[in-house]
Amino acid sequence: MINSSSPSLSIAFNYILLNGSDSLFPKAHKAEAHENVQHGPFNTLFSFDVDSCVYVFQKIVKAGDKDLDGQLDFEEFVHYLRDHEKKLRLVFKSLDKKNDGRIDSQEIMQSLRDLGVHISEEQAEKILKSMDKNGTMTIDWNEWRDYHLLHPADNIPEIILYWKHSTIFDVGESLMVPDEFTAEEKKTGMWWRHLVAGGGAGAVSRTCTAPLDRLKVLMQVHASRSNTMGIAGGFAQMIREGGVRSLWRGNGINVLKIAPESAIKFMAYEQIKRLIGSNQETLGILERLVAGSLAGAIAQSSIYPMEVLKTRLALGRTGQYSGIMDCAKHIFKKEGLTAFYKGYIPNVLGIIPYAGIDLAVYETLKNWWLQRFATDSADPGVFVLLACGTMSSTCGQLASYPLALVRTRMQAQASQEGSPQMTMTGLFRHIVRTEGAIGLYRGLTPNFMKVIPAVSISYVVYENLKITLGVQSR
Repeated sequence: MINSSSPSLSIAFNYILLNGSDSLFPKAHKAEAHENVQHGPFNTLFSFDVDSCVYVFQKIVKAGDKDLDGQLDFEEFVHYLRDHEKKLRLVFKSLDKKNDGRIDSQEIMQSLRDLGVHISEEQAEKILKSMDKNGTMTIDWNEWRDYHLLHPADNIPEIILYWKHSTIFDVGESLMVPDEFTAEEKKTGMWWRHLVAGGGAGAVSRTCTAPLDRLKVLMQVHASRSNTMGIAGGFAQMIREGGVRSLWRGNGINVLKIAPESAIKFMAYEQIKRLIGSNQETLGILERLVAGSLAGAIAQSSIYPMEVLKTRLALGRTGQYSGIMDCAKHIFKKEGLTAFYKGYIPNVLGIIPYAGIDLAVYETLKNWWLQRFATDSADPGVFVLLACGTMSSTCGQLASYPLALVRTRMQAQASQEGSPQMTMTGLFRHIVRTEGAIGLYRGLTPNFMKVIPAVSISYVVYENLKITLGVQSR
């Protein structure tokens, strides 16, 4: 393993100091670095042309610069190499089909064949020769590591494969950053099967947790200091007003919007990635957040009238609307077209804290697990994946909840007789003034109560639908 006292590591860092551009690395010590790098075990790694060197150095700085000062100090370099070596070992293990600690041409051919790429044995041997130092026509771990160590890789395919997040977990809010798909999944068409499986899992999950979701909406709109509404009291009130069936009021439109929203968000995400000049192999966390937030905003803009319909149906009395279309007609006739976009601004603003915190927490937990526990595989297992998904979703919801509550209140304003029509900021001030800060978190309890069952149900259904659709796990 790499350690900060390694002479070879110091030589490698000195080489980067020597060859990196002044805008990326400190000018100091470059003369000293020149002497240190003339001889040493890393000198064979740096047979790049100048443009390749600059590109590689820029990627290393981007991946390793933790304090975002535009420079890479020795400790940051050590941290980057430790993390990168961990990922390289996972890839080496997945390529080593015979588990003998060496990779030969047949194993390279088989691994590429699994990705849908067919090469000849001569081409495989040519790949081997580029990394093989001792002429054995096989690559051991040291040769593999030395060749790839200074080539940043943000998304190892095996990690992408096992750590899907937003496709699998559905907690009723579609504000997560979309998942990445490997080149193999895109080439074989597995990506759309993943999306279909995720959509089906979301439909089942939302249906199973719909009573809690409707209770959350009622508490967001009607609960106050003078009108306290508990979990048991809320359920009793709904059943008394419309029977057990009323617990699922508004669920139909909530399920229907999954398909268009997922499809639009995925397509927008892929297009935005191309516009910012990135692909799935090099997309960093910040780029993913930007692309995912923009894609989420586009998708939400497209299906937002369905969000308004869901809220109005959930708040509706028994017999008030005969169905989704009847509700839409009533809103359009009474309030006009703009009513379908009430609460749009807090909804879009809520994407950033939700997606950002959800992604940051999930990536932090994922990287912590990979560094601490991943040895032969990046597969975290069911319970780790569920725990990470639950924690990241909960944190994301907690951060964006006040905006979600204001959105729901704005969507419901016209349906409440005598209720003043307030702006987003006016509603925020009104809630804080009359109910205190706690008023911004009405309905939080049923919202959190549904997270664990929603995540668990969506995962189980997703895994079963994957089998039905013929999605390969590896």
